[in-house]
Amino acid sequence: MKRLLVAAGGGGDAITAAMVHAALYGPDTPALVLTYAWERLVVDPVPGPRGAADFTGALAPAPDLTLITPRTAPKAPAGSLLPRLSAQLRPALGLLDPYGGTLGLARQIDAAARWCGADRIDLVDVGGDIVARGDEPTLRSPLGDALALAACAATGIPTTVYVAGPGLDNEVPLPLLMPRLGEPALTLAPEDTEGVLAVFDWHPSEAGAVLVAAARGVRGVCGTRDAPRPLVLDDSACRVHRLTCEEALRLSPLAGALDRCSGLEAAEEVSYEVCGFSEIARERRRAEAAPTVPSPRPPEDPGTLLARFTAWERARLAEGLGYVTTRRITEELALTPPEAAVLYRTLRAGTPPRRVPPLWRLAGA
Repeated sequence: MKRLLVAAGGGGDAITAAMVHAALYGPDTPALVLTYAWERLVVDPVPGPRGAADFTGALAPAPDLTLITPRTAPKAPAGSLLPRLSAQLRPALGLLDPYGGTLGLARQIDAAARWCGADRIDLVDVGGDIVARGDEPTLRSPLGDALALAACAATGIPTTVYVAGPGLDNEVPLPLLMPRLGEPALTLAPEDTEGVLAVFDWHPSEAGAVLVAAARGVRGVCGTRDAPRPLVLDDSACRVHRLTCEEALRLSPLAGALDRCSGLEAAEEVSYEVCGFSEIARERRRAEAAPTVPSPRPPEDPGTLLARFTAWERARLAEGLGYVTTRRITEELALTPPEAAVLYRTLRAGTPPRRVPPLWRLAGA
């Protein structure tokens, strides 16, 4: 028997599901995490999620069940970090393919439950957009979460919804979110992060990284990229809230409206009706507006890189930040991979070291 967990969103939720699994059942308890291959354009330049047909080398141990392994690979030009993630997470990874809509996802989840011998589902979300109303001005990506919630409900299998790190995805403001979640059910501890900590040496999930940092005792103000406000890491940031599937459905008009949806295009239309936008359409526009790949340039020398970082760091300190994510540094300084490797190696070697895994501490904070 394996525990069955469903990651409500993309890669960050899969990592969070592994942590919640460790906290609930112990890290060595066999488990399967079902997750989307729905990753940011920095990872996958093709808008929208990837389906089973977009991969080679996946396993199909049962009809409607696709397992991702380290030997799995996305078909070009698509990209995916799931094969690499499968090599580092203790739970096995299975693919959620949303192109059949809610009903197709329900078949996949039901097949996974039968293969695992599981009589219940744990549905895991980091941040809390799974209980979004749809009209929050900072809401960006509710569709995957709502589809997963509607699909779990459609299986008829008892499902518990876990929201970890409320507000860490910067989608639903905390004053709106917290009354929907109730009292916390558990708190993630440092030992729950051991199986995922090394992932953030290469994985860009910011919500996951901030959750891990909070669980490991980091406290302060953290800046993430492209966010309406910085995140406050306090004792509430590593708490996990538990809801029944029925409670979550009552809180999510989008999930309720997706209950019989039979395709992803139809789900997009429902998202327009309920939320006024489609995140897939937003991804298409961003992909069209993305600049062409620049010509290779020689990397800056370590001294120049450090000087640029120091100037950038002073500006972030003036904003009141004490910590930042790797992704924010990399993207705001427009670092090439060789430059990023040089800069982070320099920062790690400093006194005191700036690395507070998986975040970076700003000097003087």
